[in-house]
Amino acid sequence: MPELPEVETVRKGLVQLVKGKEISNVIVDWGRIIESPEVDEFIHTLVGQTILDVDRRGKFLIFKLSHHDMISHLRMEGKFEYHSQTDEIQKHTHVRFQFTDGTELRYLDVRKFGRLSLEEKDHGEDYKGIKKLGPEPILPDFDLEVFKQQLKKKHRAIKPLLLDQTLVTGLGNIYVDEALYQSCIHPEQIASKLTDNEVETLHQSIIDVLAIAVEAGGTTIRTYKNALGDAGNFQVYLSAYGKQGEPCKRCGHTIEKIKVAQRGTHFCPVCQVAHD
Repeated sequence: MPELPEVETVRKGLVQLVKGKEISNVIVDWGRIIESPEVDEFIHTLVGQTILDVDRRGKFLIFKLSHHDMISHLRMEGKFEYHSQTDEIQKHTHVRFQFTDGTELRYLDVRKFGRLSLEEKDHGEDYKGIKKLGPEPILPDFDLEVFKQQLKKKHRAIKPLLLDQTLVTGLGNIYVDEALYQSCIHPEQIASKLTDNEVETLHQSIIDVLAIAVEAGGTTIRTYKNALGDAGNFQVYLSAYGKQGEPCKRCGHTIEKIKVAQRGTHFCPVCQVAHD
């Protein structure tokens, strides 16, 4: 699943490719991708609009159009590709945004889980999936003292808390494992039992891990490529995720993989020990 660094990299690519393009036609081959409004209205509304910019909130893309905001949630395997309108249509292409200059932006999705939705202009952040998101993992948005107070109230394991997007947005499975490893915190550690020093270390690790991942263009584990067709490079920095059976970089003990909240979870049982 594309996480914040991958989605941010897609956003940057889209800005390069489609900012300033006017939509002349929209072709929808799988109607369920369009969440709102109805497909015919979605198409009619978009024709003639110009893409002014592309923003991001958490893992959501927000296309800033002349008269609307268009929300895109890539979910598991959604991706955008930029083509000439004469290029061959690849399998799993579900939506095509054709531009007046003869190019087009294509939305592809093997699993068909992604969604596109129109909102009123400059009201993209009112979209139901965006309204519940926590702060972006950057300063000053991601405030340390607020984070501390929130964790003190949570009597749940830290990993699923970080995955639910309400304390801080953008963390998926890969980057939660990496941030917890960097912080020496066990993924099943009860959040309310974390010390102030642990919370401070975790807070900074979340910021650092995601910043490095954004700089690296995201992580390519299987099929992820950005809108420019490039793979991410953060996988070369991974210390825990996908490293089961390999020695820990800190202590040399073998990295293990367990299930936490139904998610494959990678950690060092020597460096990351849960406590009361």
